[in-house]
Amino acid sequence: MIKLPYLPEASALPGAHDPSRAEPWMERWCAAAAAAPDPALDELAQYLTQIPAGQRLLQAIFANSPFLSHCLIADIGLLSEVLKQGPAALLENALSDLKSKAAGLCVQAELMKSLRVCRRRAAFAIAFADICDLWDVVEVTRALSDFADVAVDAALASTLRQAAARGELGLADAAEPTRGCGIAILGMGKLGAHELNYSSDIDLIVIFDPDKADYRHSRGVQQGLVRLTRDLMRSLDDRTGDGYVFRTDLRLRPDPGAMPLAISLNSALTYYESLGQNWERAAMIKARPVAGDLDLGETFLRELRPFVWRKHLDFWAIQDVHSIKRQINAHKGGSVIAINGHNVKLGRGGIREIEFFAQTQQLIWGGREPALRKPRTREALAALADSGHIEPKVAEELTEAYFFLRRVEHRLQMIEDQQTHKLPDDDAGVDALAIFLGYDDPAVFRDDLLQHLRSVEDHYAHLFEESPSLSTPGNLVFTGGEPDPDTLATLSGLGYHESERVWQVVSGWHHGRYRALRSTRSRELLTELVPLLLQTFGKTQAPDRALINFDGFIAGLPAGVQLFSMLYNNPNLLELMAEIMGSAPQLADRLKRNPSLLEAVLSVDFFDPIPPTEVLERELKTALTDAQDLEDVLDMTRRWTNDRRFQVGVHILRHKSDVDASGQALSDIAEVALRGLYAPVLEDFARSHGYLASSGLAIVALGKLGSHEMTVSSDLDLVFLYDLPPGEVQSDGVKPLEPQRYYARLAQRLINALSAQTAEGTLYEIDMRLRPSGNAGPIATSLASFRRYYQEDAWTWEHLALTRARAVAGPADICRQVETDLLAIRSARRDPQRLLAEVAQMRRRIAKEHPAATIWSVKYAEGGLIDLDFLAQYLQLRHAAEAPQVLATSTQQAFVNLAAAGIIEPARAGKLVEATRFLRQVQEALRLTVGPAFDADTLSPTLQAALAASIGLDDFDGLRARLEETLAWARGIYVEQIDGPAPDCGDALAKGA
Repeated sequence: MIKLPYLPEASALPGAHDPSRAEPWMERWCAAAAAAPDPALDELAQYLTQIPAGQRLLQAIFANSPFLSHCLIADIGLLSEVLKQGPAALLENALSDLKSKAAGLCVQAELMKSLRVCRRRAAFAIAFADICDLWDVVEVTRALSDFADVAVDAALASTLRQAAARGELGLADAAEPTRGCGIAILGMGKLGAHELNYSSDIDLIVIFDPDKADYRHSRGVQQGLVRLTRDLMRSLDDRTGDGYVFRTDLRLRPDPGAMPLAISLNSALTYYESLGQNWERAAMIKARPVAGDLDLGETFLRELRPFVWRKHLDFWAIQDVHSIKRQINAHKGGSVIAINGHNVKLGRGGIREIEFFAQTQQLIWGGREPALRKPRTREALAALADSGHIEPKVAEELTEAYFFLRRVEHRLQMIEDQQTHKLPDDDAGVDALAIFLGYDDPAVFRDDLLQHLRSVEDHYAHLFEESPSLSTPGNLVFTGGEPDPDTLATLSGLGYHESERVWQVVSGWHHGRYRALRSTRSRELLTELVPLLLQTFGKTQAPDRALINFDGFIAGLPAGVQLFSMLYNNPNLLELMAEIMGSAPQLADRLKRNPSLLEAVLSVDFFDPIPPTEVLERELKTALTDAQDLEDVLDMTRRWTNDRRFQVGVHILRHKSDVDASGQALSDIAEVALRGLYAPVLEDFARSHGYLASSGLAIVALGKLGSHEMTVSSDLDLVFLYDLPPGEVQSDGVKPLEPQRYYARLAQRLINALSAQTAEGTLYEIDMRLRPSGNAGPIATSLASFRRYYQEDAWTWEHLALTRARAVAGPADICRQVETDLLAIRSARRDPQRLLAEVAQMRRRIAKEHPAATIWSVKYAEGGLIDLDFLAQYLQLRHAAEAPQVLATSTQQAFVNLAAAGIIEPARAGKLVEATRFLRQVQEALRLTVGPAFDADTLSPTLQAALAASIGLDDFDGLRARLEETLAWARGIYVEQIDGPAPDCGDALAKGA
């Protein structure tokens, strides 16, 4: 009989759900043993297949774990060694062998092979001890962690030796390269706490001291140690014919999106002291030096101790710790936990909830109670119970559940050497796992598992009960280096289509890359706000776009505390923010440039209709009361104007204002701003150049301001006119100017006042192309020249544009004269056929220069706004000589006036008014919701629905159909009235009319 002191009794070994699965593996193993040079291995194989304990052991391995089966066939003597020496001796020998080989290895391929052979032997030894119930969970996880320590240190030692051989690095001790090398590797998470699971990756942080690391290559110590770190990771990560050692993860280092793989000691300390998050404090509870310069690692952790263990936590810091817990949804019973497919780490009642239960309380109390600073979960729970922070029974139940779930986790991973925490999806798979765990009846396993999950779930749900809970149906966890699968699923459930991108964005906020997130208070506020923010943004028509826009918004903020406090305390404001960011890029862009606009939303009258101009003028005048100089006037006017424009934009977004009311309100705001700036600019100008005795400068509005049809993105079409009485030579200032130069410079000052960038942004873009002679003409024009130009030189299109002109600012007497002259020009008699031909030809030229690609180009499309504007303007110029009452600056009012004068039928006029209003509404909605680059074919269904809803229609197809119908009808009227009857006048557009 062969002596096998470590062969357990058959009754101590797990069975197999399907024993037949063992047969092919057993045949291969027996054949390999028979072919081995050592005949004792064949003898052992024959012996084990004939005795009950041997049969049970082989079946437990070969029927349950393809990975362990591979290990035995790849190393045919492995089973013999473990049965004769025991798993502890086998593991110790494997680690000693690796250390001795690594001490002399300087070839990467040899290093990688040695590491992988050691890993195979260590993995089998530990699995054997676990399967045979020789070691408990603590011993298993300690052994796995010890192997990881040795493997990482051996890999680092060989990597350092290779760098030294290349002349890149000086070693303080060639025999022990890691000693005093100035590079420390910290083990985080389960590795750091000696709690590593069977097929875990390892979370590492690489720290170096540039004063100790003797790096000699010209690339510099930072770049050189990053390269060295990559070499180290490859030696552990890469899969070869011998397998791999560990999947390594460096994403728990400070700000992994921005920081290099290897971080200097001072950079790491500075990050944690200034930007470190509470979840990073939690991660550091388990950190320990595992390889390299251990003294450097201990120094780093000692320096970091005040960050991890804060003696005093203010309200927001405690709330932030609470939020770490609350981000993992606490289900307080009532629903069934499905065993099949359940994640024993991340799912309800899982390992993570136990770990977070301990760590969150350690963060709060550990600063004042050093006894709580335990890296291992079971020890932390015991310390919390000893200190009276939790009941002893709670600690006992959670510890029992922790060990149970860790055993389940190990058996799951042992099957295929995969980092999985998910139970099989089918009953047969769960039954097989139960038997592998040693259960005779899988139903008992299911009961035990459910009992532990329920126990953990209940205790976790009652943690921090006094803190507000979240209603999120799932997890929202943004800590750590990689997305949590349940969090991604929750984000998808909330409506996000790019859940991984959303996770990366939110996770990035915690690293303080933005100026607004540099303070601890702002990050804690945002952490508390994130769950509600994600739910609110998820309800918008375009959640992903809303969140990305919000990310861009906070990226430009100078500070975050005030904003995050407002959003946290005002859910309605958060809803509006989400709607703006998701549905109104114009408003979102304006908000990015001026975040203080949000404060106006909190005023009680924000959603009231915009008051009339006389009220607005008083309001602006009051706002300018405290202005000390022109710079103050410019800033205050911008602040007032942008607040009001933003208000109108929100009214449009929330359907509080139709297109007519919003056009009037935006035009009134612009007009009041023009008048408010006129006197201060003139006064400042006069300090140098004095005044003229003439009646002054008038500002004339054309385009959408002239017609009271402005949109949130409209610029201002302006013309400057002045009266020049005979005999006036120059102004009376210290730097006198002759009249033409005086008014030209004053006009330029006014343009600058409107368009210049100040601390409060800009007011309006100014377009002067409609002035006499366009860009070639003077900035300011005398009234006499203006009259003469329109009588003799103006093109027909300029006469059409002048139908919208009106004086909006300047001395009353010159404004009255301007209106008189405008009426005279617009009412002049014209040759009807020539006018008709030139209008038609002008429209054709516009169609050629600005072809409408789709019906959504409502300005240029056939039957669009240009057709309707030209129709109204043509009919006004055609009939104003006999019926001046038809004149109106707006297209819609012109149609009403034309019907009243009997020129068009009232029913048709009503339809023309409605068509104009609808097209303006579509134009405004497009600019507000989807921006200028609009492609209906690629627009998402949610944005299509948002666009239709903004116009008051049920669906996008209905909107498209109505638009097509409106354009076709309006085009028909235009062709009937202008294009059809117009004689051909060639390509030339004559001057005059």
